[in-house]
Amino acid sequence: MEAGFADKSDPGTPQTRHPAYRLAFRDQDFLLREELRPVRFQLELLKPEMVLDEARVGSTLVMYGSARIPPPEAQEEALKQAEQLPEDEALVVRNLVAKSKYYAEAYRLSRMVSEKSIVEDGKRQFVICSGGGPSIMEAANRGASDAGAESIGLNIILPHEQAPNTYVTPYLSLNFHYFALRKMHFLLRARAVAAFPGGFGTFDELFELLTLVQTGKMKPIPILLYGKDFWNRVIDFEALAEEGTVSRRDLDLITWCETAEEGWQAIRDFYEIEDGNGEMQAGD
Repeated sequence: MEAGFADKSDPGTPQTRHPAYRLAFRDQDFLLREELRPVRFQLELLKPEMVLDEARVGSTLVMYGSARIPPPEAQEEALKQAEQLPEDEALVVRNLVAKSKYYAEAYRLSRMVSEKSIVEDGKRQFVICSGGGPSIMEAANRGASDAGAESIGLNIILPHEQAPNTYVTPYLSLNFHYFALRKMHFLLRARAVAAFPGGFGTFDELFELLTLVQTGKMKPIPILLYGKDFWNRVIDFEALAEEGTVSRRDLDLITWCETAEEGWQAIRDFYEIEDGNGEMQAGD
């Protein structure tokens, strides 16, 4: 403990027992005051940065996607339960089950990249980073774990409790209160992003990334969109270009993928990576 911060015996006077006497950084009630929000922002920026730096994480492959798509091994049980549901609810279950293939591809992409064990300047590159939750996020961390690699989970406190999935490396399992700081950490080290079918959260993260690259606030990186049929059904990208609200060349920011191999090939092509293990042979 830093000199001067060591605990000392409390003489038990009214003065020392009063909350006002507590050291500011040990006074939780004080730290949680509205006026201290800027300090809490700074802490959520600094702690993950220090953890990842000390872990020698040079860059990440960020993987976004739904928290609701079941893994392939759960398809049969989900379909069986759907038989007992009203037709509109059963349709939702069947639609989610049909997307289980993306759980499998997220797992395969994560495992494939993790097995490369790419190192550059003494730091690990393309370390898998997910939101730390279930479904597609679980698939990402699970693939890395099965490859014998560490992976990151950036969890967030929600009204309904969301515990980290069991495949996140414990000392790289980070928790956030503020969405803004969490999204910042997703992209600070991102060297590529793979977005799988998802809901509002995935849309939010994907469109912020596209906006940052489109406006030049962030250097271009591979942005891999998995599930062209899904994305083109829920978002009419062509209509955006036809309406003139985005430039047609903005659509070139997106690389469409269906398989893990396509995703890794897009990353390799972008960075001119030699497909071997060990030291990275590519430049930006």
